[in-house]
Amino acid sequence: MKKIAVWSLKHTWLVVALWLIVTIVGVASVGPATRALNPQFSSPGHESYRANQAIAKKFGNGGEGAPLVAVAALPRGTTIDSPKVLSDLLNVEHHIKQVVPQARVASYATSNRNHAFVSHDGLTTFIIAYPPPEANPDGNSPLAAGAVTKALKDVTVAGSALSVTGIDALTASAGQTTGPSILVESIVGGVGALVVLIFVFASFLAVLPIIIAFVSIMTSFLVLWGLTQFVSISWLVEILIAFVGLGIAIDYSLLIVARWREERANGHTGDEAVIRAMQTAGHSVVFSGTAVAIGLLALIAIPVPFLRSVGYGGMVIPAVTIATTITLLPIILAKVGHLLDWPHIHSDKNASHGWERWAGFVVRFRWIALLTAMIILGFLAGAATKLTLGPTNGDPTTLSQHGEAKNGLTILKQAGIGSGVLTPIEITTTTQNAAHVARSITATDRSDLQGAIVATNSNWQNGSTTVVDVFTHNNTSTSLSSVRAAAHTADPHALVGGLDARNRDFIADTYSNFPTVIILLSIFTFILLARAFRSILLSVLAVLFNIISLFSAWGAMTLIWQMGYGSHALWGIPATGSIPSWLPAIIFAILFGISMDYGVFIISRIHEESLANKSIDKAIVVGIGRTGRLVTSAALIMFLAFLSMSTAPSVPVKIVATGLGAGLILDATIIRALLVPATLSLLGKWI
Repeated sequence: MKKIAVWSLKHTWLVVALWLIVTIVGVASVGPATRALNPQFSSPGHESYRANQAIAKKFGNGGEGAPLVAVAALPRGTTIDSPKVLSDLLNVEHHIKQVVPQARVASYATSNRNHAFVSHDGLTTFIIAYPPPEANPDGNSPLAAGAVTKALKDVTVAGSALSVTGIDALTASAGQTTGPSILVESIVGGVGALVVLIFVFASFLAVLPIIIAFVSIMTSFLVLWGLTQFVSISWLVEILIAFVGLGIAIDYSLLIVARWREERANGHTGDEAVIRAMQTAGHSVVFSGTAVAIGLLALIAIPVPFLRSVGYGGMVIPAVTIATTITLLPIILAKVGHLLDWPHIHSDKNASHGWERWAGFVVRFRWIALLTAMIILGFLAGAATKLTLGPTNGDPTTLSQHGEAKNGLTILKQAGIGSGVLTPIEITTTTQNAAHVARSITATDRSDLQGAIVATNSNWQNGSTTVVDVFTHNNTSTSLSSVRAAAHTADPHALVGGLDARNRDFIADTYSNFPTVIILLSIFTFILLARAFRSILLSVLAVLFNIISLFSAWGAMTLIWQMGYGSHALWGIPATGSIPSWLPAIIFAILFGISMDYGVFIISRIHEESLANKSIDKAIVVGIGRTGRLVTSAALIMFLAFLSMSTAPSVPVKIVATGLGAGLILDATIIRALLVPATLSLLGKWI
């Protein structure tokens, strides 16, 4: 670290010029980089992937795209087979085709009067329409949803108005397609960070972490744009860059600037203070950033392309942030740091008295502190075992809380049809076998099965291939298994796809391999930390604390959203019943990186103090006194960023923000301020 710091200080203008150029180009690359990201969650190699690809290629819609669903509640006394109803259904299809010509549409009137389109009491029916995919980062069809909703505004079935629902309609109804971008959310988080940093430093040094974060994030987008020219990168990397980039850049800057002030308070000035700070805090930054990179890289062990892309795409963030922090930040501190450090209200010569008193209290009552922490964390970890993985888009019931789309879904559920028709199972088979496949599936007579249909419209057939749609009430895994078995028995060459099938395969691929990811991650991180701490026990504890932190975050997310203990009170949204299947993996990757920072910062400082001939308890008190305020401030900054993120209309984004925010607060308080000092104090002489 000393060599890098000295080299940077000797080549000031070269380093500054290089970072200035890449930052300017990075700002210009944000838009192109974001547009180049891949919104898909597919798992190539599975039957659902082959089916969805075939449907998309042959029909130009459906497969991984959800249909729009127009719902009509018929007046009592009206029969579904009346000429008026049949004529009106055909009229609805005509209106849809007028505004979305490439849509694949079907109803009771164009499916040989199949009762899969009708409720058991005969008073509710629906029409489905698969619009072609639209070019947008969310992978949905908001324009088609809006066009169909508008076109059917004055259209009726037997005098009853229609309500257009569906995943895209619900999403659009909640304003989720027009909410602020992730980049805007990170800017809002940056403003909140500046407020906290002003409180921490009480000087103009507060702007330094924001400058480093801005340079790091913009440069990361530039590198990301370059990567997209060669490989497919998931849109989730944008979230990682914006929020993990903001978090770790501020963390690293906080640590180095605080250590630089400490060195100055101890009488060191100019380049010497910078170099001494880099030899200690800079060393921790490199190891912490490498641990973050390893945490993200571990995702490549999961055989899902989008998660693998998150792994190697996400590595850009810590790599760029480390480079910025250890080259640009020393120059700024050496050249203008003393000017920015005004007004310097409090001295940095001594540790924080408040945090020292807290650490002393925990050390004195270590058994009580440990027991308290374990009860809280054990409760949350227990809740995490109840986590249920749901649709990638989120539970349709909670996507929107009002409007026409929500009304349509409510009608479907009250009629006993359910939300499963919003994501039908789609099967490709030969035109000759289509009717036989549909009959075989219907004959399974499962309670969750609404029915299987073969539409008579020509756009449901392409050459010798026909699509059979299967409607279930709730899309359970057993229903999908039953449909697959019946379809393959009727036609061994049939392919079963659709959104739900894709999601089930994604879950199987991702979470069956997750234990391997955790094991590999733990091993690699342990090796790295053992090199940094020169202590096997400290390294084991650091990894263990991080894993406990992650399970606690999953537990908090499960309680707040899946079980509804907070979602309704805070956002007016009922319990979701499940968590979108991609969320736990992404929260794992993000939190592992940020919380590892906190662990490395605290434990490395305690280890440093213990090596300075201090008893372990004294080292804990001084170490927590020196790092407690920094870690808490860093966690508060990220919490504010995620708080602003939780105001986005998208329910999945709210869940992400909640899981990350809760995880950070738990990590900085219960784990780092309670569990860590209590455990280290108890282990004492073995450390």
